[in-house]
Amino acid sequence: MRFRKRQRLVLLVVGMLLLSGATALVLASLQDSIAFFATPSELAARQVEPGKTFRIGGLVVEGSVVREADGTVRFAVTDTAEEVPVVYRGLLPDLFREGQGVVALGKLAEDGTFVASEVLAKHDEQYMPREVSDALKEAGYWEDQKEAENAR
Repeated sequence: MRFRKRQRLVLLVVGMLLLSGATALVLASLQDSIAFFATPSELAARQVEPGKTFRIGGLVVEGSVVREADGTVRFAVTDTAEEVPVVYRGLLPDLFREGQGVVALGKLAEDGTFVASEVLAKHDEQYMPREVSDALKEAGYWEDQKEAENAR
């Protein structure tokens, strides 16, 4: 009888260890894939550690797009209050242009430049990423067409 209780206890402890190990592995892998979102104003207000992956969103600053011969594109993103320089190497979305809403995934370099690994642009006139539209609404720059029509 005593042997069976001890055997159950050992099985329970081994099961709990396996479950906690599996949970730790899942959380560790999720932590690497989660990227928070920041606006240019939020970047200016707080220090973001260089090398940490996150998303930045806003509008592409008029006159800031510079295309280099090696395929690198430099531009600035703004939320109308602050600007962040961005550098990206690769193919940009067809709808990417100055004044356009964008969200870029990447890392902040030591010099304050955002090094993007991915750039997304809105796909039609009615769509803008929620984070970007919220930030622009807070800055008093962007108004939803439906909200504007309801206000009339």
